[in-house]
Amino acid sequence: MKIAIVVPGGLHPSGQEQVVPSWLTLFERLATSHTLHAFALRHLEKPQSYSLRGFTVHDLGRPSAPFGFSRWAQERALTSALAERGPFDLIHGFHADPAGLLAARAGRRLRIPSVVTCDSGEFVSIPAIKYGSQRTRRGRAAVQEACELAGKVHVCTTFMGALAASHNVATTVIPLTSVTSRAATIKWQMRRDSDTFRIIQVASLSRVKNQRLLIDALPIVREKIDARLDLVGEDTLNGELQAHAAAIGIGAYVTFHGFLPQNRVLDVLSRADLYVQSSLHEAAGVAVLEAAAAGVPALGTRAGYVADWNPTKAMALGDAIPESLADAILTLHADADRRRSMAALARTFSIARDATWCAAQFDELYRSLRS
Repeated sequence: MKIAIVVPGGLHPSGQEQVVPSWLTLFERLATSHTLHAFALRHLEKPQSYSLRGFTVHDLGRPSAPFGFSRWAQERALTSALAERGPFDLIHGFHADPAGLLAARAGRRLRIPSVVTCDSGEFVSIPAIKYGSQRTRRGRAAVQEACELAGKVHVCTTFMGALAASHNVATTVIPLTSVTSRAATIKWQMRRDSDTFRIIQVASLSRVKNQRLLIDALPIVREKIDARLDLVGEDTLNGELQAHAAAIGIGAYVTFHGFLPQNRVLDVLSRADLYVQSSLHEAAGVAVLEAAAAGVPALGTRAGYVADWNPTKAMALGDAIPESLADAILTLHADADRRRSMAALARTFSIARDATWCAAQFDELYRSLRS
């Protein structure tokens, strides 16, 4: 099958930086049995094509209309690129707006099946941080059109599926993961008892990921135990969180690692005692899967995999406030048996649904649309 993938970016030629690891992992595996062309809508400055892990990427550059950048200009560039590289048997867009919408429109125009993955803020509205497609009329219309045109709408968690259902959108649930056989070889055991309890989060520093909640909980935790925090991810807040940590007196106990390549992320995970998700919204949370594969138990806000797994494979917070988070961290610190149990069950889930399994599920989904 010849498949067109449409993404907003995340497929940098380096294969290391500015990438979405779960997309790379999935596309690499799909490319072993299909001809795969990925079209990046607006990433690199200039249009270019290149090979990446067995599939071909066509970065469309940053197309502009007479009055500046627009979705119309993106659609025109994508239409031209699809015509040049086609014909295709199926098209799949990642995130409803704009990639999913443009993929679904192209599917209708080309009379081929389309899949739209909703793995972001498609079904939420958080005005305080200007996040979520449901916050604006244009965003709502884009998500609705993408989902109505798609042959299948895909989500990664039952949590996200429930949000979609509340908007009358039926979905297929398949986890997207970067977990591979290497994760299964990481030494799986709880860390030996020590005076330091290591907490980790892997996510870009941003408003929606809400690391400030975790930073504010840390001083409360440290009144009882010696806890340290590792934050791994690109800083999109220009040092705001580092300054805040220093201002409340815990700068010495928080390590801001910045962006790390995947192998180094796994190294940091292997030294952690607890993974904490602090997000205001999380459609899924690939890092929670990575932590699970490494045997690290997860605690967090009631969203994504944490919501799906609560209470047996993860622990979800009732209230996303520093005091509640600190209390939950201390509760799990004092209950090693519960941490081990959660970690074991979550690891079984994550390893059983690794990248190879994930690719097989998408292969089956694609073939069902072509039959």
